[in-house]
Amino acid sequence: MPKLSKRAKAFEGKADPEKSYSIEEAAGGSKECATAKFDETIELAFLLGVDPRHADQMVRGSVSLPHGTGKVARVVVFCKQADQIAAAEAAGAEEVGAEDLVKKVQGGWTDFDTAVAAPDMMALVGRLGKVLGPRGLMPSPKAGTVTPNVGQAVEEIKKGKIEFRVDKNANIHVPVGKASFSQAQLQENVVEVIRTIIKARPSACKGIYLKACCMSSTMGPGFRLDVASLPSQVAN
Repeated sequence: MPKLSKRAKAFEGKADPEKSYSIEEAAGGSKECATAKFDETIELAFLLGVDPRHADQMVRGSVSLPHGTGKVARVVVFCKQADQIAAAEAAGAEEVGAEDLVKKVQGGWTDFDTAVAAPDMMALVGRLGKVLGPRGLMPSPKAGTVTPNVGQAVEEIKKGKIEFRVDKNANIHVPVGKASFSQAQLQENVVEVIRTIIKARPSACKGIYLKACCMSSTMGPGFRLDVASLPSQVAN
C-alpha cells in the first residue's frame, strides 16, 4: 500500500467522502485546504445526467462571475470593420485581426484564453475548428462570443465572464476564483455558476440532471456538495 504524502496526511479528516457539504462548508473547506505556495484556483466539477453525443442534450453557455476568476483573460478578436477593431482594442483585446489572425492561428498559435468573432468573420473562423475546437476556444453564439458587439464581449470577458461546456463524459469544470478570495466572494461566484448550470438544463434531458458536484482547490481534496439541496441553496 503506497504511503501518504505529508500533504495528503494533512488533509485527512478535512473532506469526508461520505458526507455531502453545503456551499458555505465547501467554500470554507476548499480555502482552508489551499496551502500550496501559489494562489490555488478553486474549481467546481459537475457530473450531469445528459448524453453529450446527442445535440439536443449538449450543455454549453457562459456565466459572469460577480468577482471574476482572479485571472485576467487573454482575448483575441476576429473582425474586419474599423469600428469593431477600434472597440475591441479599446476594451483590451490582446490581438485583433481578420485574415491575418486566422492564418496565425492556423499556424498553431493559441496563446489566448478566449476567442471572440464578429458574425461576418465566421466563414473564415470556421476553418479553425480543428485548432480551436479541441481546446474549447471556438467562438459560439450560445456562449456570446459570436457577436457584432465585440468590444462589449471583450469587456465582459475581462471582468469575469467565462464559458463552460460539457465534455464527452458529461462533466463540466468551471473555475470559481482563487484561494485568496474571501469565503463570501467564493460563495457568490459558486452560487452564480450553479444557478446558470441548472438553467442550462436541456429539455431533452430526462431523469436526474445534477448527478454530482464537487468543489476543490488545485492541490486540495474535493468537497462533495449536496446536489439535492443545490436548487434551494441558489434560489433567488
